[in-house]
Amino acid sequence: MNVSTILADIKKRKFSPVYLLHGDESYYIDLISTALEQQVLTEAQKGFDQTVLYGKDSSIVNIVSAAKRYPMMSDHQLILIKEAQDLKWKSEEELLLRYLENITPSTILVVAYKYGKFDKRKKIYKAFEKVGTVVESAKLYENKVGEWIMDQFRAAHRSIHPQAAAMMGDYLGTDLAKVANEIDKLLLNVPKEEEIQAIHIEQNIGISKDFNVFELQSALAKRNALKAIQIVDYFVANPKSNPLPMVIGNLGTYFTKILKYHYLPDKAPQVAAKQLGVHTFFLKEYEAAARNFNRKKTFDIIHHLSAYDLKTKGMDIGPYTDSADILRELVYKILN
Repeated sequence: MNVSTILADIKKRKFSPVYLLHGDESYYIDLISTALEQQVLTEAQKGFDQTVLYGKDSSIVNIVSAAKRYPMMSDHQLILIKEAQDLKWKSEEELLLRYLENITPSTILVVAYKYGKFDKRKKIYKAFEKVGTVVESAKLYENKVGEWIMDQFRAAHRSIHPQAAAMMGDYLGTDLAKVANEIDKLLLNVPKEEEIQAIHIEQNIGISKDFNVFELQSALAKRNALKAIQIVDYFVANPKSNPLPMVIGNLGTYFTKILKYHYLPDKAPQVAAKQLGVHTFFLKEYEAAARNFNRKKTFDIIHHLSAYDLKTKGMDIGPYTDSADILRELVYKILN
């Protein structure tokens, strides 16, 4: 069962008696927990029938004891276990296993197990699956963030240009809670009838539409040395907004995709876009980059990026070399 279906069921008040929410990505764990907290009980009922416990400050003995109680003012009682990864699972999980084998139907028990996967080999995991709803919230890969952003706008019946989504993905990274906050900001501040464009990203999030990693990649792909140098100068003047390790990391991903494009047996737009993990909108740029950087040159660039990544960590550089020198020298080597 996917997250959208679970959220839709919660909105319809179709609850599971037990939820195990686990994984490396906190966003979906918090999203489902919050939905349950908002939907199961009214504000008046929460004082009687809602219990919030934290793993560090609680025990499975206390949780099971609370779960066996019956609601006072509602059809359900809601028990939220936050930071459940901090519970003493090894010594106490047998107690919870016994509860799962004989649950209290009026109790909704939510186990929010963050920053790691619950061990699927355990008997208790199988018990969670049998009687309740289990959601594994996995980290999103960097190359999937742009498409995830577009999906969020589609779900809100709004549109965002692929370039704007790519800008957000490049700069906001894989912290989905942070990305979701910025999406909410755009949904509030941009008129409903307008497609979200790069200018809206600049106005509402503070990412320059003309001087960002995405535009640097585009300038390099076209071998537009003047534009590339202008962007580098902007980065040098704004190092906090454009940290060198992030810039080099993004360029590494970009040129790796260019190399992959060189070796694609089928370069039809839909096929190539899927293989590269990009929107079809960007394929013309990859085609141009492949023309401007042959296979050997692309290999050389990837080697340079690896070497200069080490320089950002203080290796093989002189005592007076700074980030500006490293970036300017790197871009020069890419273009020449």
